Amino acid sequence: MDEYEIEVLADVDLDEPVLVEGLPGVGHVGKLAAEHLLEELDSTPVRRVYSTHFPPQVSVEDGIELASATFHAVTPADGQDMLVLSGDHQAQDNAGHYGLVDTFLDIAEDFDVERIVALGGVPTGELIEEYDVIGAVTTDELETELADAGVDFRENEPAGGIVGVSGLLLGMGQRREWPAACLMGETSGYLVDPKSAQAVLEILQDVLGFEVDYASLEERADEMEEVVRKIQEMEQGAPSSPDEDLRYIG
Repeated sequence: MDEYEIEVLADVDLDEPVLVEGLPGVGHVGKLAAEHLLEELDSTPVRRVYSTHFPPQVSVEDGIELASATFHAVTPADGQDMLVLSGDHQAQDNAGHYGLVDTFLDIAEDFDVERIVALGGVPTGELIEEYDVIGAVTTDELETELADAGVDFRENEPAGGIVGVSGLLLGMGQRREWPAACLMGETSGYLVDPKSAQAVLEILQDVLGFEVDYASLEERADEMEEVVRKIQEMEQGAPSSPDEDLRYIG
């Protein structure tokens, strides 16, 4: 097997699509958002990327499937066409992150992607009630557009920068002269966070003009309420200690 392999699944014509990335990271915010998008809108898998830098494992849920990342063509009835990148893994090493993102951008180029939007979570280190979405962008035009949609831009936030595929899509995308943004939903960092994923998706929906229903995501959020309640009880009964610094996103 080669270091990076691209499997062609289908050929679909897209009209100036936006690359939307949602791979696993803090709170699984980006992954949940991308998966909900694919569940709610008609999509076609078009490319699958395999790499020796992914974990050495297979999934067995729907037959044997090697670790990979998949691009899906999404053409909503309303709004802009999208090329949605989803998967269960990121690379296990630094070289793999760079090589995979380079491969992802090659695929984006093949589909004439207009701009890039990475989705993720930024941890607060504490349980929260209101879910702000923090942004990072490569152009002033994108900042203005996203700020008008309710994205919060904070100086030097997130303090530890943006790591993993989301960060490299901005940095390496900028080097290829693509406008790129990262939408980061605030999350405790303790658990999978459907509410943060919904906050991110609502911004993306406003910017790209599509419509999705949030019932299934809200149901998952309700299931997490009991977990949150138990965590709060544990926090109230435990001695206070400095929060671990979780200022990064995946």
